Amino acid sequence: MASDTKERILEAALELFSQNGYAGTNMRALSASLGLVKSGVYKHYESKEAIWNALLDRMIAYYGAHFGSPEHLPPVPDSPEGLVTLTMRMVNITVHDEKIIMTRKVLTLEQFRDERARELATKHFLTGLTEIFTHVFAGMMDKGLVKRDDPAMLAFSYTAPISALIHLCDREPEKTEDAIRKIEAFSRHFIKSYGMADHAKEYAKT
Repeated sequence: MASDTKERILEAALELFSQNGYAGTNMRALSASLGLVKSGVYKHYESKEAIWNALLDRMIAYYGAHFGSPEHLPPVPDSPEGLVTLTMRMVNITVHDEKIIMTRKVLTLEQFRDERARELATKHFLTGLTEIFTHVFAGMMDKGLVKRDDPAMLAFSYTAPISALIHLCDREPEKTEDAIRKIEAFSRHFIKSYGMADHAKEYAKT
């Protein structure tokens, strides 16, 4: 029962922090959103900072399990179409999963206040994506699916525009479906440019 209450507190904290930021969320508002008095929250977490750190731990675990991370690498695709499928699976999770959306908003808001949030923002928005796709492209090179090149540079070239379009979805949600279409078109264009000749021909017609 106590673990359920702790989980509810973190759920509510994620929602309020994503809307109002850390500084803009007080313990009274948090406890009221749960139908608790402040002492009921303090029974489980000694301070707002303790809730914040527990929430970051929860974000890391959830993000890794559902989206992927350098510690939870996806399998290497067996075909160029597999790259498109992998990419779109990750994109659909990141733009439609409410917890991941709120996590991204929290990190965007708090990266300038909190050192740990800054480190996580850098990892989730840049370095982690590059590491995941460095692994993917290195494996695809070994399978003869994409041209030999620096896999880290290839990963950076691939993920930067996709990440930019995902942030566009956060700023302007009404453009989400258009952004998803652009990401899929970009993924297929990338295969045309970097796929091995026999595979790239398949995409030249699309």
